[in-house]
Amino acid sequence: MLGMAWGAGTPASIDYRVAGIGDATAGSVYSRDHYREEWRMKRSAHVALALGGLALGLAAPAFAQTATANLSASATVAKNCSITTTVVAFGSYDPVVANATTALDGTGSVVVTCTKGAGTRIDLGLGANATGSTRRMAGGTDRLTYELYQNAGRTTVWGSGTAAGQTIAAAPSKAPRTFNVYGRVAAGQDVAAASYSDTVVATINF
Repeated sequence: MLGMAWGAGTPASIDYRVAGIGDATAGSVYSRDHYREEWRMKRSAHVALALGGLALGLAAPAFAQTATANLSASATVAKNCSITTTVVAFGSYDPVVANATTALDGTGSVVVTCTKGAGTRIDLGLGANATGSTRRMAGGTDRLTYELYQNAGRTTVWGSGTAAGQTIAAAPSKAPRTFNVYGRVAAGQDVAAASYSDTVVATINF
């Protein structure tokens, strides 16, 4: 049985008696201050528990689950090359004195820029005034014969195709590469005074 015992005047204590445990006087008697302190402790525990639950609720996103996927990126690089040239300028040709027995030499160039790993051969056409396989420059009605070579010694004619084109290594980078063109006008040609020129098509194969 649970009961309360009061002293004279204002109650000074609370009597808790539990029936069935010992005799009727076996209950415990606590002071009012002790009871208040116990009540404050319990209330503090309840507040702490409530605040802890709130904190856990606010922290919940930190434990959110995640999922991953791979994002791919792709691109295609196509082989490509560009080609430019500088003129083979022979200068003045004197068939009577200076070049009566001495050929007139000149040098130009072909510049190719290719995608890394591209580029296999440079071809030079016969020109617009060729006769057969002989290159010629036109000046009015006359033709001034000349030739283009791959080497400075002017022994390897630079032409077209696998047999006569200049084979080059695959581009090590996209940086421009320059290949010299060595020209020669044969000595002693009987031609009239005029300005002579020709146009040769340069081709990069890749």
